[in-house]
Amino acid sequence: MATGQKLMRAIRVFEFGGPEVLKLQSDMAVPIPTDHQVLIKVHACGINPVETYIRSGTYSRKPLLPYTPGSDVAGIVEAVGDNVSTFKKGDRVFTTSTISGGYAEYALAADHTVYTLPGKLDLKQGAAIGIPYFTAYRALLHSARVKAGESVLVHGASGGVGLAACQIARAYGLKVLGTAGTEEGQNIVLQNGAHEVFNHREPNYIDKIKKSVGEKGIDVIIEMLANVNLSNDLSLLSYGGRVIVVGSRGPIEINPRDTMAKESSIIGVALYSSTKSVSLNQPEPA
Repeated sequence: MATGQKLMRAIRVFEFGGPEVLKLQSDMAVPIPTDHQVLIKVHACGINPVETYIRSGTYSRKPLLPYTPGSDVAGIVEAVGDNVSTFKKGDRVFTTSTISGGYAEYALAADHTVYTLPGKLDLKQGAAIGIPYFTAYRALLHSARVKAGESVLVHGASGGVGLAACQIARAYGLKVLGTAGTEEGQNIVLQNGAHEVFNHREPNYIDKIKKSVGEKGIDVIIEMLANVNLSNDLSLLSYGGRVIVVGSRGPIEINPRDTMAKESSIIGVALYSSTKSVSLNQPEPA
């Protein structure tokens, strides 16, 4: 290591496994930004469920070992590459992805994955925006192409993406229904934009949703656990309804005929599949 090289602390993963494989390393070199890269002094980092799947080695995408986890950071720009014009040292920013990993004192990110943090939000809040809110936005606006006046069920609404989906859907003028498994979770869902909430641990909660929405059904379902709920989702949809699959932990058997009579759609969403142009642009009107 070069004399005088600035060092930092970072969490490193040298083998896949449980939380015990997360190792603190104190002699990591601080990355140097080049080209379209931004170096951020990390003040807070979000922890997403997908990062635990990746760390365990069970996810479809496996990083080369060793690596530093973490995508959603918020902090202050420390330096920028030669071709970065949007940001400068001292700017408050948040990210939707990092190059070097976010569980560290400094993180390197491509400039198109870095965004100015609004003044109304503190840095801890900024670290909670990236994957949850951009996934919810992509699911609702890019994939489901929701319109004001439609109804949406956020199936599993008390998590990060679910709460973001409730807030965004309410802001866009949708009727928002959500589910959660505890009383605390249900209250949080209501506080974050849902008009109604249902306990998905109750055996008859699907019947309660059907009674609430009536014969028309639900226009859009944002689904967090498709391997459990997808068949029920199809029975809840309106004509032309859309199930947007955000999460699934295994296979499920469905009857394709359930999609035929209502001409409904099942659409998968993965934020990492979003192109640079899509991630930067507003959706076109439906």
